[in-house]
Amino acid sequence: MVRSGLDIFLEKGYKRVEGLRIGLVTNMTGVNGRLQPAVDLFAEHPGINLVALYGPEHGIRGDAKEGQKVTSSIDDATGLPVYSLYGEMRKPSKEMLADVDVLLFDLQDIGSRYYTYIYTMAYVMEACMEYGKKLIVLDRPNPVSGLNMEGNLVEKELRSFVGLLPIPNRHGMTIGELALLFKNEFAYTCDLSIIPMEGWKRSMYFDDTDLFWVPPSPNTPVIDTAVLYPGTCLIEGTNVSEGRGTAKPFEWIGAPYIDGQKLAKGYNHKKIPGVLARPVSFVPAYQKYEGEPCSGVQLHIENRDKLHSLQAGVTLVETIANLYPNQFQFIKNENGKYFFDLLAGTKSLRKYILDGEAESYLEESKRELEVFKNMRKKYLLYR
Repeated sequence: MVRSGLDIFLEKGYKRVEGLRIGLVTNMTGVNGRLQPAVDLFAEHPGINLVALYGPEHGIRGDAKEGQKVTSSIDDATGLPVYSLYGEMRKPSKEMLADVDVLLFDLQDIGSRYYTYIYTMAYVMEACMEYGKKLIVLDRPNPVSGLNMEGNLVEKELRSFVGLLPIPNRHGMTIGELALLFKNEFAYTCDLSIIPMEGWKRSMYFDDTDLFWVPPSPNTPVIDTAVLYPGTCLIEGTNVSEGRGTAKPFEWIGAPYIDGQKLAKGYNHKKIPGVLARPVSFVPAYQKYEGEPCSGVQLHIENRDKLHSLQAGVTLVETIANLYPNQFQFIKNENGKYFFDLLAGTKSLRKYILDGEAESYLEESKRELEVFKNMRKKYLLYR
């Protein structure tokens, strides 16, 4: 039986904060084993003096779309102030922390470096360091296991809120372990404590636990989404739909100019271990190609233990680029940078794909991964 850091904290860890003013960084994923929200549990707990809430991307209640700025507000249920960490600022200001003694952090990560929650944690750590506040991280599972790691480390000039620190695409760490790594390797040296889980093993995917899956965002509805995400998230940096606005985000991949039958055949011919493609048609309800019929593929996980999700995603991008050289494009953000490069953490992958040599990137990234594997060893809390 797996028990989250939240459950352990409420059972016995809360006594360390009795008499202190508490701020809670959380959202809809911060629930106990019975799906009761941490916000409510803290507000009603006689030994916890909850005075402020802090919300990441998607907001405290998960009602904001990806990339949508979230405003600070008052929580209807508790009457507490909610400070947005995904609006005008992403690091808590001195004013935001003026009324708290200790911050608690309880968010479910997805196991990929593109997800912004881990960088919200980094900014919270920086603020706690600057303003002399304590931070307690309530640990949760890495939903795609703590064994497998994939990808390259983010190059310094390409750091952003989808890749703020030099960690790989699939990092294989829990959010508590990442906090220890951030503190000791990247100088986020705040007063940090971790409340570990009980019963979690590194080999576990989320559906191997007894916990309920609460989607960390509207576009991560099931575990298969999280498993594919380290690879298929890269589609966001192209003019191909990554399936946002459909029932299968990051599984359905397509565009109006793609022939799904042709793409599925070309992709399956490459025999990527653990995954098969089938042709699909879909009409996104929002985002890219809103209201337009798209054709493409759905990636089906055949064996997740054999699947290298980054290889699966990179190969799909390369296959599309090769089949549709006149229509396929890498897109730029509002600052004129290739968004694909920010996601990839390197400019070289885009060039490898256009040259039809993505396999070379995958081989090169293994060397960087060895550096990370050695770095992370001392911060692992679970076997």
